[in-house]
Amino acid sequence: MLVLLPPSEGKAAGGSGAPLEPQELSLPGLAQARAAVLEELLDLCTGDELKAREVLGLSEGLRGEVAKNAELRSAAARPAGEIYTGVLYDALGLADLPAPARATAEDALLVFSGLWGAVRVTDRIPSYRCSMGVKLPGLGALGAYWRAPMAEVLPAAAGDGLVLDLRSAAYATAWKPKGEVAGRTATVRVLHSQMVDGVEKRSVVSHFNKATKGRLVRDLLVAGAVPGSPAELVTALRDLGYVVEAEAPAKAGRAWSLDVVVTQIHH
Repeated sequence: MLVLLPPSEGKAAGGSGAPLEPQELSLPGLAQARAAVLEELLDLCTGDELKAREVLGLSEGLRGEVAKNAELRSAAARPAGEIYTGVLYDALGLADLPAPARATAEDALLVFSGLWGAVRVTDRIPSYRCSMGVKLPGLGALGAYWRAPMAEVLPAAAGDGLVLDLRSAAYATAWKPKGEVAGRTATVRVLHSQMVDGVEKRSVVSHFNKATKGRLVRDLLVAGAVPGSPAELVTALRDLGYVVEAEAPAKAGRAWSLDVVVTQIHH
């Protein structure tokens, strides 16, 4: 099972560890592309701060993120699972997973990144700010930039099992599973169901969408569930108490679509 996750906008500080060692990151086939993005980001953030903030979409209050990016080569690095914070990662709770679940997480979770392309939760990275929606002056839109290197590397990373895609739309642009891999890929969205004047209304609640996805992954890991296909995933989630509506693809080579329906919003 390979679980595709978005990163978090907010990130923990790097602490006092050793700096980044790019050659030690997982998925070495992405090394050249990573080096190009890192160089572009450093050039941007060591130059005009106003331009850097504009390109990165940062407010005045976040100007410190530009200075942080400018020090990426020397900044302290920590495992990505500790760097990424926010709603999804709080609900996932990597730090207190039981040992067997943690071992599975280290093998199965892949976090997409505008800067690194994709990393395992054990990969040591510094805190940074560079979303997939950024258009770097020399490389263009990062979502489009990453497509070719991702297409070369990720099919092998997906192996022959389930691909559980929990990415947000911006990060999904960097790699779209195709062919046989797509057929064993399941994309998930979380819908909040409530009755309004006797009629069921469903909506996507951003915060709860992230939290539910984090809890969903945690529950699968703790239960030791390793579904090998989208159909097995539906069964596993229902066994865990989730209300799941599944739509098998109409044609071969397309991903399954799963709706997880919730009636109560827990923060």
